[in-house]
Amino acid sequence: MPNIKHFDTEATLDTVVRLFWRNGMVATGIQDVVTATGLNRSSLYATFGGKQELYRAALQRYADRLSRPRFRRVAEDGRGLPAVLDFFTELIEATCHGEYARWGCMVSNAHAGTESSDPEVRALLDRQYVELRDSFHAALTTAVRLDQLDPGVDPGAVAEALALLTHGVNLRSRAGVDARTLRGTVAATLDAIAGRGTAGENFTADPPAPAG
Repeated sequence: MPNIKHFDTEATLDTVVRLFWRNGMVATGIQDVVTATGLNRSSLYATFGGKQELYRAALQRYADRLSRPRFRRVAEDGRGLPAVLDFFTELIEATCHGEYARWGCMVSNAHAGTESSDPEVRALLDRQYVELRDSFHAALTTAVRLDQLDPGVDPGAVAEALALLTHGVNLRSRAGVDARTLRGTVAATLDAIAGRGTAGENFTADPPAPAG
């Protein structure tokens, strides 16, 4: 007879993503997963494998569902620097306020953790970094076409710097750095590459409260 699963694997994996994202791979044990999902160990092992395999699946799901759509929006936006500014605005808001505040980014957390020693995890992190950098490069290429950058700016080098800045924002927000400080850093970076002191204008101010 076929092995019929009597639970929602997608919902279970979403729960596991949040668990690893919030607590980290090392600090999360299988019993934590059992408690959070309500499943027994045998069901988890039969479906996902051991803890390492479960972590890989969760990290891949995080990358596919949360990271890549944001990268695509930056690359395809068509506005140049404003698209980059919006990316960081949304990033800082998400990492400093709301449901997932101070969790950082699961991918950035993996870069800083021992889990990155796993070759499969390392390969995923490397792919993610290239996609992040390339999304910035696409936006910066548009910015060049729209005459938004200082003539001496190298879009490739700046894209690399912005990718590194993204991970820095994620890790520093997880450490408790306030949103205003993070916005100031991003504003200074964007002002420097724009050359006219307008890219990050008013970025250090607190965002307006939502209407309603």
